[in-house]
Amino acid sequence: MSMVFDIRKALPGDASPACALLRRSIELGCQADHQDRPAVLEAWLGNKTAANVATWFANASNHALVAVREGGKPGELLGLCLLNQAGKLALCYVAPEALRSGIGRALLAAAEEQARSWSIKKLHLHSPASASAFFERQGYVNAGKDTSCFGLECDLLWKQLDAACDLEPGAAARKRFCNCSA
Repeated sequence: MSMVFDIRKALPGDASPACALLRRSIELGCQADHQDRPAVLEAWLGNKTAANVATWFANASNHALVAVREGGKPGELLGLCLLNQAGKLALCYVAPEALRSGIGRALLAAAEEQARSWSIKKLHLHSPASASAFFERQGYVNAGKDTSCFGLECDLLWKQLDAACDLEPGAAARKRFCNCSA
């Protein structure tokens, strides 16, 4: 599918459509992960409210990005990404109808660019199993299983952004998320 889109910084008015995109993406795009289990879905969606998303977007230590269709209707979002200054990629979701169109890759590249501008050397994230392969294709290392804050078993992934860092074999497994130079 060929789709023309732009990546831009999220605006306050994007909070409500971003919340709707998050919820739809989790409900439909992550079905293999939550398996329609009500308790898992309730926990995963519990903090996905327009008010919370607006707070995340307004937080000065976060960098929120959205993907919008070029020439699309105002408020029509195709994806969103949220990075914090601690190097955590807290959100990276694409609308189910826009999957495999390059939006996720573009959002991730823009977030990594912002992280570098903040002098962050390493990004980390929790990913449901259904999305882990995507992150691995973008150079993220799967460091094993962990339980997310909403109780779903996820993969812990990280990516070294500092190109000058040459890691010896096996160092990836040892370093995990430490931003130190050792």
